[in-house]
Amino acid sequence: MATDPVPFPPLARLAADLAEGRTTSRALVETALERIADPAGQGATVFVEVNADQARATADALDRLRAAGTVLSPLAGIPISVKDLFDVEGQVTRAASRALADAAPAGADAPAVARLRRAGAVIVGRTNMTEFAYSGLGLNPHYGTPLSPYLRRAPNEARIAGGSSSGAAASVADGMAAVALGSDTGGSIRIPAAFCGLTGFKPTASRIPRQGAVPLSTTLDSFGPIGVSVSCCAIVDRILAGLPPHVPEARPLEGLRLGLLTHFVTDDVEPAVAAAVETATKHLEAAGAILADVHFGPLDQPEWAERFRLSSIEAYAWHRRLLETHGEHYDPRVLVRIKKGETALAADYIDLLAERAALLDLAQRTLWRRFDAIVAPTVPIVPPRVAECDADDANYARLNALVLRNPNIFNMLDACAVSLPCHPRGQAPVGLMLAAAPHADDTLLAIARAAERVLESIR
Repeated sequence: MATDPVPFPPLARLAADLAEGRTTSRALVETALERIADPAGQGATVFVEVNADQARATADALDRLRAAGTVLSPLAGIPISVKDLFDVEGQVTRAASRALADAAPAGADAPAVARLRRAGAVIVGRTNMTEFAYSGLGLNPHYGTPLSPYLRRAPNEARIAGGSSSGAAASVADGMAAVALGSDTGGSIRIPAAFCGLTGFKPTASRIPRQGAVPLSTTLDSFGPIGVSVSCCAIVDRILAGLPPHVPEARPLEGLRLGLLTHFVTDDVEPAVAAAVETATKHLEAAGAILADVHFGPLDQPEWAERFRLSSIEAYAWHRRLLETHGEHYDPRVLVRIKKGETALAADYIDLLAERAALLDLAQRTLWRRFDAIVAPTVPIVPPRVAECDADDANYARLNALVLRNPNIFNMLDACAVSLPCHPRGQAPVGLMLAAAPHADDTLLAIARAAERVLESIR
């Protein structure tokens, strides 16, 4: 029987412990590696590759640097995990697919990975994910399905960690890494953060360089962190963005304008989610925030998200040649979604880009000028059972669409967004999503820090 997972403390505490000599990078890395290797845990499913020897050597080198008075950043010496779609020099980037198993090793780190490495992060391994990042559920028929910590002890109740950054979130929830690097095209950071009781930050898409990673949608892909606090995410985000790694001060909630999105974001919401989100918003209001319902016209259009099928079109453009030679190795459920882009014309794609540009302009005029942030449930349900997700293709498609529904709005609006845990401790994990205008990333993180304090007081 697996023991209860124990996450690492926040990065600020780990950095203080390193600075005061209460721990070493080698000790932190050994803890992470022990948890990954624990046969009673899920390390063999969460990680597709573990860098044990390299991580130990890096940790020892950073400990020597620290002893000599050199500390590269607040992330120096701390174990992190990297989603399997990022290039790491000398390793094969499989994107958790058998179709890329025989690909050549990467010749260089992705810029995001290189920036983490230069900051002194210790990469302990590559995490599992939905194949090619194309699902919000996190099921993977090739490498297994990482689990949420919720009800882990009851085998028949095993719940998904969420996707596509499933292993990223599970690695943090189980204390196999202090923070994780993930990607988010339609919710793939925020969904697993919500399902694992963690904090996940999706930056504005252009904030982090997107070279050196297997793309899903070159328009919508965003790279960002999953951690145990907003401050953890802020430190990693700024390092990824090439900015000084300081944490924005919490913005006072007094007078803050928060828009409660209407439309379908509260449709089919499970009682536990509705109760947690209602309690959270009431406490934010009691803390001084001004909450008001907000209506955004384009969301009234039936199947609005399906109309903006940028992901399938751009995914098919990248995959079409690989499908000719390795199509039989794809997860059939992923393959179906990629092939939805096969029949699109160049004119269709150009029209979609123009429609999205108009959508962004409307959002600027009607959402971002009126509100400091928009609020919605990250996901309308608590993490579903693995068996329920995998029962049949129809149920898989229904649940996948449901979990992607809310976060996908803000990818389409090129917003930055964060998911904060808001459930009572010991109960099913629930995420509260805050989203802000494109390029308002630091402002949103400052708001999220203040909101986090309120939510911690009620959890």
